[in-house]
Amino acid sequence: MNLKHLYYFWKVATTGSVVRASEDIHITPQTISGQIQLLEQDLGSALFKRRGRALELTEAGKLALGYAKEIFSLESELEQTLRLRSTARPLEFRVGVSDAVPKSLAYRLLAPALEVPDAVTITCREWKLDSLLSELAVHRLDLVIADTPIPQFVDVRAYNHRLGESALTFFASPVLAERHPGAFPECLDGIPLLAPGEDSAIRSKLMRWLDKHKLRPRFAGEFDGSSLMAAFGQAGIGVFVAPSALESEIRRQYGVVPIGRTGEISAEYFAISVERRLSHPCVLAITRGVRDRVFSGQPE
Repeated sequence: MNLKHLYYFWKVATTGSVVRASEDIHITPQTISGQIQLLEQDLGSALFKRRGRALELTEAGKLALGYAKEIFSLESELEQTLRLRSTARPLEFRVGVSDAVPKSLAYRLLAPALEVPDAVTITCREWKLDSLLSELAVHRLDLVIADTPIPQFVDVRAYNHRLGESALTFFASPVLAERHPGAFPECLDGIPLLAPGEDSAIRSKLMRWLDKHKLRPRFAGEFDGSSLMAAFGQAGIGVFVAPSALESEIRRQYGVVPIGRTGEISAEYFAISVERRLSHPCVLAITRGVRDRVFSGQPE
């Protein structure tokens, strides 16, 4: 049996479609479908059946998926174990960062990993959280940094390690702030707002908070990336929110001013690993003392 064929089957089974698997591993859908057909011929059983446009595992497919998970988990575990034992090359640290996490904050969270006694080579992947968790599940990543714990709909055996939280600050260009004077948060009523994208955990909290205070800003944009949202805010297109832990840095980098802060809603950050008891030196460095280094000293 060709393990590459089994890997393609595993990707399709865990992502739910040939197209999504193709996007994840950068192989054409036609190639993946052909390789799975060869695997089915080798095994003498159909692994998928069509249910409308969706693919559904057969009983043989469910059995094969259980073995595939174990095979690729053991493969990656072996690789990681040997990699950590090697002293002839720098320690490798492979981390995924959810694209909803501000990159400057991600750097602060990851910086302790570079201070471990051994030389470290860090590899960062920025992606959607569900895709990163799929890679974590088969040990292709050592850690995932996210603004939310593992979603309930994601079938991954992993553990959440809460790193900390930050209040939120509303920023605006000086010109926009002058156009909307008044006390906070009332000054937000009618102001153009740049909202975080749907993948951001802050978005739903922000919407509920605005409703609670009966505020009706004018939505001027929606952004998956915090850096792009801040750039639009710098240009005066709208007000935007960011963790208060980054307030000094954002003011300095983008020339914007804070128009208000709230602790009623907060941004939380998590380290997600397949280990309940952490052992990787870089992961341990990140989770130990990160609260004091990153989330202390927030503006009042």
